[in-house]
Amino acid sequence: MTDGTKPVRVRFAPSPTGDLHVGGVRTALFNWLFARHHGGVLVLRIEDTDRLRSSEESIGGILSSMDWLGLDWDEGPGVGGDYEPYFQTQRLPFYHAVAEQLFEKGHAYHCYCTQDELQARRKAALALGKAPGYDRRCRHLSRDERATLAAEGRKPAVRFAMPLEGETIVQDLIRGEVRFANEQLDDLVIMKADGTPTYNFAVVVDDMLMKISHVIRADEHLANTPRQIRIYEALGYALPHFAHVSTILGEDGTRLSKRHGAAALSDYRESGYLPEAVFNFLALLGWAYDDKTEIMSRDEIIDRFRLEKVNPSPAIFSREKLDWMNGVYIRALMEDDLATRLLPFLERSGLEADEGTVRRLVPLIQERVKLLSDAVELVDFFFTEEITYDSRLLVGKKMDASASLDALTRVIQTLEALPSFDEETLETTLRDLAGQLGLKAGQLFGIIRIAVTGKPVAPPLFGTLSVLGQERALTRLRRGEQALSELVRSDGK
Repeated sequence: MTDGTKPVRVRFAPSPTGDLHVGGVRTALFNWLFARHHGGVLVLRIEDTDRLRSSEESIGGILSSMDWLGLDWDEGPGVGGDYEPYFQTQRLPFYHAVAEQLFEKGHAYHCYCTQDELQARRKAALALGKAPGYDRRCRHLSRDERATLAAEGRKPAVRFAMPLEGETIVQDLIRGEVRFANEQLDDLVIMKADGTPTYNFAVVVDDMLMKISHVIRADEHLANTPRQIRIYEALGYALPHFAHVSTILGEDGTRLSKRHGAAALSDYRESGYLPEAVFNFLALLGWAYDDKTEIMSRDEIIDRFRLEKVNPSPAIFSREKLDWMNGVYIRALMEDDLATRLLPFLERSGLEADEGTVRRLVPLIQERVKLLSDAVELVDFFFTEEITYDSRLLVGKKMDASASLDALTRVIQTLEALPSFDEETLETTLRDLAGQLGLKAGQLFGIIRIAVTGKPVAPPLFGTLSVLGQERALTRLRRGEQALSELVRSDGK
């Protein structure tokens, strides 16, 4: 499949210098959607030339996060492909070979300036109100001048010779035509003195050799694009299509940060978000199918995704909307599926939860949780024998300790005689009992709820009692009875 001109090949190229965060994941997702919509190829390339900050841990985190979100790649680590290797540190011979081509064509030159010299010139330029870019001092050195500098022991970097006049035009699929004056683009370093490539050079070489058709990336890279275009043109290679997706902002209009929710994708996973909800939410950060549709399946998003419908304006990250959407997806899960997903969160919290009990609990809590982790606080009392609470919570609304004790004693007597402990029987029996005692249902149920759960807010009472079972429920009710008895004696002193 093609986009009308050539096969679609896109790439996601993260640097393994930390966790994969919201912005990076959104870029990966848009590339994935574009590839899947066109029946194309997604290449995962690891840009690990920052050797001091790159780590195997970060690589593992990136791969794990993409796998969790369902963003599979067609070429790259663990998959292979026709354009291996897919780690930049293993591709150094390619960069050296292409740099040599630029030398031969007169588009590159050696720069012998030291960092101290460059810094001093930048300061001097700024003091005069000039742009602090490189002054091209080494661009026209004679052979003898180069030999003299080399004899001083200076190791040269390699710079690309940018055009000195005119402009470079970026045809962006999202932003339209963007123009850059060449005089504002200095001669960038493409190979450092230590023999490693810079980002702007390595990305062109890799995209060129891997036959990338569309470069879809964050708009922070837009300023790099004219430099990269000139390198493509110097090599005589056809340009890919460029598309720069918008910045993501917090709801206060400032750049997305941790306080807005710019956490690592792994943090969302551990907090109890569903991958399908995160997928749907991220797809809508800067793209929309129409002005009203928000919940869409993976296949629907793939079918509807168009780059031309990506908004060039900043996208707004709403944690409230993400939580809402996650709740929608949780409520849509089959009960067995939700139970399977809840179990690891309960176990991680230290609860000895069993799958059978969790399956029985799902109908009680599915409408109440927005995150999988919410379930822990709702159901922890099911998986412990001892629950603690302030005994004064057992006193019913507009009741004293003595009246509450009498009511709880009658509850125990009534439930002891029940031949069945199903929800329907429990509800009918306890509502009848409330009437017999002259109490409102809420008064009686509140006393029972505290006694069996230790919480003023808990899953539906009758389902809770049924799952606890007659023996465990009565044991807790008797402990509540004892606590109320002690409270009555204490109040009477």
